Amino acid sequence: MFEFHENKVRYFEMQRENSAMYVVPFIQAKMELNKEVHVLEVGCAEGGVLKSFTDLGCTGVGVELVEGRFELAKEFLEKEIKGGQVEIHSCNVYDVQEDPHFKEKFNLIILKDVIEHIPNQKELLKCLKGFLKPGGQIFFGFPPWYMPFGGHQQICKNKFLSILPYYHILPKFIYKGILSLFKEPESVVKELLEIKDTRITIGQFKQYAKANALKITNELFYLINPIYKYKFGLKPRKQLPLIGKIPILRNFVTTCAYFLVKKES
Repeated sequence: MFEFHENKVRYFEMQRENSAMYVVPFIQAKMELNKEVHVLEVGCAEGGVLKSFTDLGCTGVGVELVEGRFELAKEFLEKEIKGGQVEIHSCNVYDVQEDPHFKEKFNLIILKDVIEHIPNQKELLKCLKGFLKPGGQIFFGFPPWYMPFGGHQQICKNKFLSILPYYHILPKFIYKGILSLFKEPESVVKELLEIKDTRITIGQFKQYAKANALKITNELFYLINPIYKYKFGLKPRKQLPLIGKIPILRNFVTTCAYFLVKKES
């Protein structure tokens, strides 16, 4: 496991900085971000991504299912919470879809490295549509399944397994056998197998968006994921446009996909 996963203060700052440098400009290419924008982040973790938007004056709501990360978000965003700029809720996003406090309330919804952890993603997109104000947009950033580290194997305790690419796409029983052979903790094996079940590809995402009448307003593929600057010391690199148009190649070499979508007129 990478050191910053254990150092939560550093992890929060990494989230904030990465979002400010890459996610925010991607969204700003299609919409203004200011004090008039109300943001919902699904799976806000420690709150670093949300912080990059409140720094621009936006107000926000963070939803986080993991109790420990929810408590850290409240700690790291204490000033914004006390000032009425941010709310943090510990709940499942599916549990709030009928909540009137969430209905058609947000100009922007953010899912950064989250959709690949959530089951029934087609239904998720339908759920999120109900939270959007007219003209609102949804940002998705995720590692496509077939890319070298699409299985999130960087969370492995064994250093070799944490940097070994592509083995997550092996059949499930072989994948589990490798994790067990290297004596990965049961909790890590469970999480990695869950991600294998809830994985998402670029093609699947586009299918789900189309099925929910969501129009893609912006997309960007990375050869080298911006987050790898922190994990591997690598400089972020955008994917060559030609490769992005060849699915069989794109799926295996695109380490990060950004999408911005809105309701079709």
